[in-house]
Amino acid sequence: MAALMMTCSLSACGLIGGHKDSGAPVVTGFVGEVAADEPQAALVARDVLAKGGNAADAAAALGMALSVTLPSRASLGAGGACLAWKPGQEQGQAFVFLPKAGQADAKADRPAAVPMLARGLYLMQLRYGSADFADILVPARNLATDGVPVSGLLASDLAAVQSPLLADEKARAIFSNGNGSVLKVSDLMVQPRLAGALERMRIAGVGDLYGGSLGQTFVQASQASGGGLTSSDLRDSLATAEQPLMLSADGVQISFLPPPADGGLGTAAAFAGGQGHATVRGETVVSGWRARQAGKGGSASVADAQALLTSGSLPSGSALPPLPASTSFVVTDRQGETVSCALTMNNLFGTGRVAGSTGIVLGASPLRRPQPLLTAAIAHQGAAQFRAAATASGQNVAADTAAVALQAALAGGRPEVTSGPGRANFVSCPAGLPGDSGKCFGWTDPRGSGLAISSDRQK
Repeated sequence: MAALMMTCSLSACGLIGGHKDSGAPVVTGFVGEVAADEPQAALVARDVLAKGGNAADAAAALGMALSVTLPSRASLGAGGACLAWKPGQEQGQAFVFLPKAGQADAKADRPAAVPMLARGLYLMQLRYGSADFADILVPARNLATDGVPVSGLLASDLAAVQSPLLADEKARAIFSNGNGSVLKVSDLMVQPRLAGALERMRIAGVGDLYGGSLGQTFVQASQASGGGLTSSDLRDSLATAEQPLMLSADGVQISFLPPPADGGLGTAAAFAGGQGHATVRGETVVSGWRARQAGKGGSASVADAQALLTSGSLPSGSALPPLPASTSFVVTDRQGETVSCALTMNNLFGTGRVAGSTGIVLGASPLRRPQPLLTAAIAHQGAAQFRAAATASGQNVAADTAAVALQAALAGGRPEVTSGPGRANFVSCPAGLPGDSGKCFGWTDPRGSGLAISSDRQK
């Protein structure tokens, strides 16, 4: 029965669509691993895997669910970067969709970033997924319609920005408990306007946010709220597919996010330094890299970063200033296909304003905020087997935290976590995948409130 269900298209068989209550899975046994900072979004990804979706389908559904469950760090106004790999590939592919500035940024009261989340996840899922993206959107739409209990991470973010966030009437309608305070842990958060935007994209396609009626509504609302975005900003801002940075260590090949998601370079440098028993801080490597690129006019060359990484002549700078918060997740399916992502709003809750009737929390323009540090890595045994994947959220130490997590994941153990804002997620398959799936496990940082889960067990 499971084999038969896997042969038909996911959209036709209804494996992803439907209510957030997943019902009985159509695939039995090991379906994969999920690790994320936000539990409800992690459960969405697990359900997609259990219904026959692959890692790219589940990761895209997780990312879209985060736009509902964690809008402080990953609303539809956010951006980010993902790595994807599947058996048969010598190296994976990176998908870069960082938040971008609008043309009228300097004139805007509170300039917003171009919303890149949907466009980036769509491109990744188009290249690696197996489902109709319309089905991918259904769980997020249902969560927005029915409401979700506020998670520990979202409650913490709400408490940190309570006063400025509730100053916006439309944000107050979503995030206030009605008594002048923000929602607390387990309070129900319902977002009917966001549900309408997600349903519009389900019917008309993701492109409707960038060149259709939803996009027009979004632009008008952005301008009314001081965000200053234009139709051409949305139309011209594209996600890109890039070659990842690569390292080889102990017989495995490791893909890292490339610039301009330069946290990948920091993680690669810290990981390589750890393998050589030297102390290399990813944060200072990124700082030196950014200074070097600024001196060259700001262009971010993947080839240049790879050459530096290969040569070992890494730039070094001072500690970075406080950086925007982020969130991260990893998804691996039963075949070993893996996606590792990091997302950001460039500020907690972005601009702190909501784009009118779309219900979308506006991300903050990168021109007035420091560049976030986004990182992700995937390790594989040649083109044959998946071994480990790691990513981390946080601020300055995210790259170093991800390197520590990756080292532990490759060794099949749990990392020793330290103080700091970094929070890691990883999936480890020490015996390889495809292979002995019984040795695979996911891990989420115990200092956070995330979830690591597979088909039949939690860790």
